[in-house]
Amino acid sequence: MRDITVRTEPFRAALFDLDGTLIATEHRSRAAWTRLFRTHGLAVDDALLATFVGRRGQEALADHVHRFPGRTVEELFDEAVGYLNGPDIPPPYPVPGAEVLVKKLHADGVPMAVVTSGLREHAGALLAHVGGAGLFTTMVTAEDVQRGKPDPEGFLAGCAALGVEPEQAVAFEDAPAGIAAAKAAGLACVALTTTHAAEELGAADLIAADLSGIGWPPLPTTVL
Repeated sequence: MRDITVRTEPFRAALFDLDGTLIATEHRSRAAWTRLFRTHGLAVDDALLATFVGRRGQEALADHVHRFPGRTVEELFDEAVGYLNGPDIPPPYPVPGAEVLVKKLHADGVPMAVVTSGLREHAGALLAHVGGAGLFTTMVTAEDVQRGKPDPEGFLAGCAALGVEPEQAVAFEDAPAGIAAAKAAGLACVALTTTHAAEELGAADLIAADLSGIGWPPLPTTVL
């Protein structure tokens, strides 16, 4: 039986993952990682690519660097990032409902943060698709943490920057690693099935197809 968490005050802030949650980028990432492995003569399949979803690229690469003799994690990461600029890499696009939701929360004065495993430059460019980085109070990126998701460091830093306690905030995520990070930090979590099947996201408090129709607060005060 699932534990009952009783929240005695309303949610006050929203913390969003970026890739797969606000902006659809998984198709781009898969293409870049696939090219990296194949360029080095290595096999790549869905199971391998799944190990990269929701995690800092360098940390995911560290699990596989032994397969790339003479190459460092940073070299391989830079190579993969370079592939994202290739002419045959498909463009990113907003997750349905993302722009409407973040603009409404901003207009209503709800503090928002982006907590992403991606790089700051990457995040800033992608946020233009939903109205711009200026809608968010803060961004916590791969450069800002020592430990990436599923470690809670990023979400704890985001809450601190927003001036709220974790139990006063809701995280929006799309990957098991992100959900684990949010829950470990003490946040409620809404998970989207944009990159994973619902059965992989069971640790979240609410599962939705995308951000269409998501209101505020997205969860009741008492979460069962």
